Amino acid sequence: MEISFNRLDRGYKKYKSEYDNAVIDTLESGHYILGSRVKKFEVEFSDYLDIKYCVALNSGLDALILAFRALGIGHGDEVIVPANTYIASVIGITENGATPIFVEPDEYYNIDANKIEEKITDKTRAILVVHLFGQAAEMSKIKDISIKHNLFLVEDCAQSHGAISNEFVTGTWGDIGCFSFYPTKNLGAFGDAGAIVTNNEKIFEKIKMMRNYGSRIKYQHEIVGINSRMDEIQAALLSVKLKHYKDLRTEREDIALKFLEGINNSAIELPKIREGLEHVWHLFVVRTNERNHFQNYLQDNGISTQVHYPIPIHLSEAYAYLGHMVGSYPIAEYYSEHMISLPLYEGMAEDEIQYVIDVINQYKET
Repeated sequence: MEISFNRLDRGYKKYKSEYDNAVIDTLESGHYILGSRVKKFEVEFSDYLDIKYCVALNSGLDALILAFRALGIGHGDEVIVPANTYIASVIGITENGATPIFVEPDEYYNIDANKIEEKITDKTRAILVVHLFGQAAEMSKIKDISIKHNLFLVEDCAQSHGAISNEFVTGTWGDIGCFSFYPTKNLGAFGDAGAIVTNNEKIFEKIKMMRNYGSRIKYQHEIVGINSRMDEIQAALLSVKLKHYKDLRTEREDIALKFLEGINNSAIELPKIREGLEHVWHLFVVRTNERNHFQNYLQDNGISTQVHYPIPIHLSEAYAYLGHMVGSYPIAEYYSEHMISLPLYEGMAEDEIQYVIDVINQYKET
């Protein structure tokens, strides 16, 4: 049996007629940028999160960049960020001239809340929390730290649409929540798309201008902005998917539960779930001592996997100028060498799920 790491076509086929109609209706409308469909999705998504404001953007990266820019964070400022994350989280900081200050992850792969305060200096302006793989970070404690030290709190929710921590949805804890709707995300578009959410009206109005060349009214530019507008087609498609998102979440959770209950191999460490949280399973990440051997074994048996993320950001060539060395963040480095993501996607068949479980249970280390 051949099992891809992801199958986006199956998600499309689930609601094919609705997606097709949404695209055709948008094309026939003759209005393709910042029209009624973008406004509709912004209202729907803010209602879903129970937050006041949403600004639809071109990508999750733009959301991060504009978030820190809107908060006035730039050269000379420091931002706390997890050492275990995707590079986009850090680019959002450095594109504004600020310096990322890395913090080790906890056993749930998110930023370790107990190690944040030791990294705070008089230059620290914000904490960026990344809710990795679909599980929220320890937000009650992090929120308290941000208040205690008078720091902005920004959430990267690219992988955590709808995840809950202590009854609050990710993206609603901080000053700004940043979302990606890249096609592989749980709430994915059919191209690049993103958004920011906030309860702060001033931030909302500022980012609305920033996404559209710094303008509220055409040709009247109040600030220097960029072009970061979600197009009408992506907004229309996201409205369709959001309508079905409860069922899509349940499907992913069911697959993850089958993996958790079915995989029984001492060579494979399954993901842990923090008490009081609702995991949305963007990725199902396991750890093993012999990752390359395990990955090759799965590939030989027709199962494709991915590694998130093989090179920690602090050791990447892009951020060599920060001066970090091997051993600077040993937990993040350990995870980068031992983690591997299993297939988990909408439309994954029962026999495919069972096949993955059976093959893994038969795996033996060298």
